[in-house]
Amino acid sequence: MLYFYHWIDILSHFLFVFILTYYLAINLQWYNYNFFRVITKHHKFEWHIYYFAVPIILFIIFYPLYNGLIFYLYFLFIMLPLSFLWYHQMDKKLVWTKRIKRLFAFVLILLVCYEIILSFNLNSNYFLWHAWIFTPIIAGIICSICYEWIALRIYIRLAKKKILDMSDLIVIAITGSYGKTSIKNIIYQIIKYDFKAYATPRSVNTNKGLAIDINASLPSDTQVYIAEAGARNKGDIAEISNLLNQHYAVIGKIGNAHIEYFKNIQNTIQTKFEILCSPRLKKLFLQKDNKLPDQIDIAKYNSNISQSKNLILYPFQIRNEEANLSGISFEMLIDSNWCYFSTTLLGRFNIDNIAVAILLALELGIPLGKIQEYVKNLEPIPHRLFKMITPHKIILDDSFNGNLEGMTEAIRLASLHEGRKIIVTPGLVEYDEESNIKLCEKIDDVFDLAIITSSLNARLFNSHISRAEKIFIEDKSVLEDTLAQTGKNGDLVLFANDAPNYI
Repeated sequence: MLYFYHWIDILSHFLFVFILTYYLAINLQWYNYNFFRVITKHHKFEWHIYYFAVPIILFIIFYPLYNGLIFYLYFLFIMLPLSFLWYHQMDKKLVWTKRIKRLFAFVLILLVCYEIILSFNLNSNYFLWHAWIFTPIIAGIICSICYEWIALRIYIRLAKKKILDMSDLIVIAITGSYGKTSIKNIIYQIIKYDFKAYATPRSVNTNKGLAIDINASLPSDTQVYIAEAGARNKGDIAEISNLLNQHYAVIGKIGNAHIEYFKNIQNTIQTKFEILCSPRLKKLFLQKDNKLPDQIDIAKYNSNISQSKNLILYPFQIRNEEANLSGISFEMLIDSNWCYFSTTLLGRFNIDNIAVAILLALELGIPLGKIQEYVKNLEPIPHRLFKMITPHKIILDDSFNGNLEGMTEAIRLASLHEGRKIIVTPGLVEYDEESNIKLCEKIDDVFDLAIITSSLNARLFNSHISRAEKIFIEDKSVLEDTLAQTGKNGDLVLFANDAPNYI
C-alpha cells in the first residue's frame, strides 16, 4: 500500500510542479524574463499570492497531515479548478518557445532526480523529504538563467559579427517613447522598391530580440536594415547601438511612456540619446518637439554629430496639413520647393513619421518623384488607426497604440464622425495618473459610450468621465456580446490600446 501511495505522490508532484512552473514561465514571458519586473511591476500582484504563494504554503502545512489527504483535497478540488479557470481566461497564453521548453526540460530532469532520491527514503522521514519538492523548480530556473545568459552572449557576438561582415549594409535605428514601429514600417514601405530592405518583425526592439532576429532572419544580401531600439532602463539603447553600429538614427517623440521605469523625463531623454553611441553614425534625425537632455554634450556621445550639420530636426517645413477619416495630406519644403504628399494612412502624427521617412529616402538617393508615389501607396498598418467599414459600423482599430498623443489623435478623428461614438480602451498603461486624467477628459468630450476593459485605470475613469455612459468589464471574452447589446447601426467604434488580461 505504501508503494501505491508513493506512485500517487509522484503523479501529484509532477502535476503540482508543472502548474507552478507554468505560472512562473508565463509571467516571465509577459515581463521579458525579468524577475524584478515580475515581482515589482506586475499589475495584478494578488495573482502571485493566489496562484503561487498560497499553494506552496498549504503544501508545506498540510502535506504531513493524514498522509497528505488534506492537501490532495485542496489540490484536486480547489487548486486544479482555479488554475484551469485562470488559464482559460488568459487572452495571452504561454508561447512554447525554445527557451520555455528548455526551462521545463531543466525542471523535469531535476524533478525526476528528486523523485529517485525520494524513493530511496521511503522508510525515513518521508514527509520531511517532501519539503524539498520546490528544489527542482528553483534549481531549474537557476539552470535556465545560466544557460540563457551564456547563449545570449553567444547570440550577440554572432549577430554583431554578421552585421560587421555585411560591409555594404546600411543600418537605420529608431527609438522614441512611442511611434517606433510606425516609423519603421513607413521607412520600409518607401525604400523597399529601390533597395533590398529588411525591417525587424512586429515590435522586436530589445538587445536580445534583435540579436536573435539578426542571426535567424536577416538575409545576407540585405542592403538596408531597419531596427527599433526600445528601453526600460538606462543603458539599454547603448547596448543596442553597440550591437547594430547604425549609420542613421531616428529619435521620435519622447514622452511619459514607461515612466514608472525611468522615474522622470530626464532619465527617459538621456536614455533615448544613447542611440548616438555608434562609431559609424552619420546623421541623427530628431523630432523637433523633443528637448535635449540637460547639459548634454552631443560630442560626448558621438564626435561625428554636430548640432549644425549632422543633427536634422524633423519635420522641418510643413504646411497645408490635412488629417481626416479619409487620410492625410501635406506639403513639405524640399530643396526650396514645396512638394505635395498624400496617403490613406490616418493620424496627424503620421505626417511626422512620413516626413522623417522622406528625409531618409532622399539621403539614400531615392528620387523625389518616386518617393511621392511610394507615399501615396503606403498601406495602412494593422491595429494602428486601421479603418474598417462594415455594413453597420465604422471601426477604427488603434489597439496597438498606447500613448497619449496617439490616442488623442484617434479621439479627434473619431469626433469627425457625425453619428454615435463608442470607445473601447483600458486607458494608458505604464503612464502617470495625470496623463490618464487628460485622456478621460478627451473621451468625455467626444464619446457617447466608454467601455473600459481593465481594472487598472477603472477608478480614474469612473471619477473623471461624467457625461459619457460607462461600462466596466474585466473579462474581455464578454466584449463582443457587450458591443452587440449596446451598439447601433451607424456607430463608430474606436479600439484604443489593448492591454492583455494580466494588466
